[in-house]
Amino acid sequence: MYKLVKPFFFSMNPEKAHYSVTSGLKTFNKIWGSKSILKSLFTVEDPILETQVFGLTFKNPVGLAAGFDKNAEYIEDMSRLGFGFIEIGTVTPKPQPGNDKPRMFRLVSDAAIINRMGFNNQGADVAAGRLKHLKEKNGVIIGGNIGKNKLTANEDAVADYSYCFQALFDYVDYFVVNVSSPNTPGLRDLQEKEPLKALLHTLQQSNALKSNPKPILLKIAPDLTDSQLDDIIEIVQETKIAGVIATNTTISREGLTSDPALVQEMGGVSGKPLTSRSTQVIAYLHQKSNQAFPIIGVGGIHSAADAIEKLNAGASLIQVYTGFIYEGPSLVADICKAIIKQRKS
Repeated sequence: MYKLVKPFFFSMNPEKAHYSVTSGLKTFNKIWGSKSILKSLFTVEDPILETQVFGLTFKNPVGLAAGFDKNAEYIEDMSRLGFGFIEIGTVTPKPQPGNDKPRMFRLVSDAAIINRMGFNNQGADVAAGRLKHLKEKNGVIIGGNIGKNKLTANEDAVADYSYCFQALFDYVDYFVVNVSSPNTPGLRDLQEKEPLKALLHTLQQSNALKSNPKPILLKIAPDLTDSQLDDIIEIVQETKIAGVIATNTTISREGLTSDPALVQEMGGVSGKPLTSRSTQVIAYLHQKSNQAFPIIGVGGIHSAADAIEKLNAGASLIQVYTGFIYEGPSLVADICKAIIKQRKS
């Protein structure tokens, strides 16, 4: 069915198509019986899929990556498509419109997307309000991906992350510190060793004061060198955060075959061009750290085989976004079925 409607949505501006799909899904979910229909089509349930990572129990290890539901608007709707967890955000303290449109571009021949959204979101307080009044999340774990406002100087960034941490704390199951988006000027400078340690130490200090500390993860770029990845391993172990998400979008344009005018658009590339590199980063972190911390694998997962490859490389959980757009909602079920087969073999 998705193959029939995909050309229609791909004829639209990508950002407009996104809102058409999500609003359509929300409308459909108001119809009596829709929940049962979606569950029968897209949900795979089996106790063998249950995965315990950083103190949380996931009903399955397939998640929706941050960026799809920036403002916690679609958790009830997306949870009916078989996901084991959903990550909202990136959320910033103050609302911000993001970068000028157009800011999302499909590279169809590369099965990729370039985006320069720029953390467009309605702010941490709005997201927290929606999560507070969430009626049904269908057993999914919720992650909160947090960042800084565009106009906040890097030397003041810790305050932005701390604000989001406090605002969302009661309503999410884990946090992700996003310092790796290429679309906020200077943000990736926070991946440098000393600023990153200072940021993570501050959040961990706040976390320690809570009666129920939450797992904090770090989302990293695929463009880091081996030396920088070694620093990441050291920082994770020193700050005792729960784990790493590998990886965010890439600034590389290597190997792309789409229209050169599109390829040169500013922003981060996601989708199939990331498949190999993100898996390499997962394997490197897993091996060099001696499996010291969990890794969530994301980047270029367009098939069950891609997902299994990342799990075999050392990921404990995986996330999809661009692959979900290109391949359709059945991708989640396909991955779950492949994981069941592997775990039973």
